Order: sequence, then structure tokens, then C-alpha cells
Amino acid sequence: QVQPVESGGGLVQTGGSLRLSCAASGRTFSSYSMGWFRQAPGKEREFVASIHWSGTYLDYADFVKGRFIISRDNAKNTLYLQMNSLKVEDTAVYYCTFLRGWVREPLGDNWGQGTQVTVSS
Repeated sequence: QVQPVESGGGLVQTGGSLRLSCAASGRTFSSYSMGWFRQAPGKEREFVASIHWSGTYLDYADFVKGRFIISRDNAKNTLYLQMNSLKVEDTAVYYCTFLRGWVREPLGDNWGQGTQVTVSS
């Protein structure tokens, strides 16, 4: 079973930054578009950002535009999410996943452990 491994979360104050990483193996990483999703307590998992397999196209949820940057290193099979100007409402568990094409939908239902991001005021 393919399960990405997320890391880089932590506790940060409002306005701070974090960089998340995702090690994704089990598939040909460079052939897949990848995405970040998040789930806050009591809420459903939601789309955050995605990057085309080529790295050419990026897509962001409106609530992170201008603050988060998604990137990938196909040579290292690794996905990144640079999070700047963090807000309390960004507090959530963040997950990365392979996408079902260039859409905001995960490929299958294989989620990793995620990485906790907590933003304090």
C-alpha cells in the first residue's frame, strides 16, 4: 500500500512560518500530480494546494493564496509546502497525497499519518 510520510509540522506563533515535507514512494512520483490537504478538529478534510507532475502548474485554495507555496523535487520523490504568515485558522493536521489527475481529488484513500500544525495567537 502506498502511504506518503509527512513531516515538518510543529507549534508556531501567528505570522510565523513552517515548511512541510512529504516523502512519497510506491509510485512513480514524477508521473503524478500531488496535493496537500488538511483537517482541523471537527471539520472535514479540505484541499490546500496541488502541483502538476511537471511542476508547471500550481493550484491553491483561496484561503492560502499568497501565503503558501507548494513545490516538488522529483529527483528526491519529495513534496514541500512552505507556509508563511500563518494564522490560527491554519491549525490542522496536514496530509499529502497523490492526485487523481490534475484535479483537487486524491487518488484512492491511502492517507499517511499527517503532520500537526498548530498556530498560537
